[in-house]
Amino acid sequence: MKKNIIGCFVLFCLLWTDVSAQETFKVMFYNLLNYPLEEAVPNREEDLEFILSDYQPDLFLVCELNNATGANSILNITKSSIVSTYEMATYTSNTSDDTTGDQNDLQNQLYYDSAKFILEDEIIVPTDLRDFNIYKLKVNTVDQDTNPIELYVIVCHLKASNGVENQLRRFNMVVELDNYLSTLPPETNVLLGGDLNLYTASEPAFQQLLQDTNNITFTDPANRVGSWSNNPNFVDVFTQSTRTQNGLGGTTGGFDDRFDFILTSENMLGSTNINYVVDSYQVYGNNGLSACYNSAINSTACAIEGSQYSFAVRDALHNFSDHLPVTLDLAIESSLLSMDEVVLNMSFKPEKSLVDNYLRFMNISPELFNQNLVIYDCFGKVVKRVRLKTQESISIDCSELANGLYFLQLQNQLVSPIKFIVSH
Repeated sequence: MKKNIIGCFVLFCLLWTDVSAQETFKVMFYNLLNYPLEEAVPNREEDLEFILSDYQPDLFLVCELNNATGANSILNITKSSIVSTYEMATYTSNTSDDTTGDQNDLQNQLYYDSAKFILEDEIIVPTDLRDFNIYKLKVNTVDQDTNPIELYVIVCHLKASNGVENQLRRFNMVVELDNYLSTLPPETNVLLGGDLNLYTASEPAFQQLLQDTNNITFTDPANRVGSWSNNPNFVDVFTQSTRTQNGLGGTTGGFDDRFDFILTSENMLGSTNINYVVDSYQVYGNNGLSACYNSAINSTACAIEGSQYSFAVRDALHNFSDHLPVTLDLAIESSLLSMDEVVLNMSFKPEKSLVDNYLRFMNISPELFNQNLVIYDCFGKVVKRVRLKTQESISIDCSELANGLYFLQLQNQLVSPIKFIVSH
């Protein structure tokens, strides 16, 4: 009997979900170059609007954000240039420098499309210089209650400059991150976006991230591990510097380093519930031309006829920052809630999911007035129909229902059914 009930429950859930559908998400990490305090290039917000309008990321990870004013300005840009459902994580100033007088005003931040992702937790891992900001996200799928797809997103900015001492400081920062990651289940999906300031893959910090004995082992989805600094053979993954001209802020010298990365946990290259899309890793604005080495990204050396990135894109990138953004795609085998579903699900929640005689709803949205409700048992049989009246609260009499699991559905609305248990 128990097996039959479980079988009916699974069958019923499949009626309301489309597990064969695939959704793809676009991710971008970008060093914002001391935004908004760096003012050498006027009105550079317009360049960022152009960049984001062109790429349309679903997750936007940033570093070198100076203050809350800048954070809110970026949020407004994402809402206007990408989609109005964009939100940001809680703005938090760097805590790692508290003992040295708060001298470091380079913050990390996450912006995300709230129609596609739910922010569940925000974690700070301090180091001797800058925080690792970690965000736990859940994908907003139709079956998120029974089959949640979760992703930890790390945004970071390691110590800059070459030399043994700076390499050691980068390594020590990564060790602090690994200490936190060791507390997570080893199968956790983790994505790391950051300005790592690495000159070669042999640096201790990078080797620590890729160490296969770690609880969470990262991998370079671009598969371009090597000695990349000032090496034209790695020009396709170079991210700095976009400039040769002085007086614009940031670093000059032209295109010669791979400092910016998006790494994924190893399981995201395989058969987890959210995966890296093969060959999707790109440095946005980088046409991969060896002639671009040591040149400004908006120069004629950085494009030929048929190149992916136009002069308009490369010029906006040149003006906004001395770094290029890094991008990749992630995919899931599930369906997202539509925006209507998101609104309805937020506005129609029971007071309790374990009920005795009455299932109560409070603060019902007026858009649901006069809607029909249908209650099913675990076998999919209709056991009760109710009509919502023009009132903000309702109590549904469940006294005649037998103890067990039930599902309530808004009739003619593509919304995940609400589960509740009757226990007299």
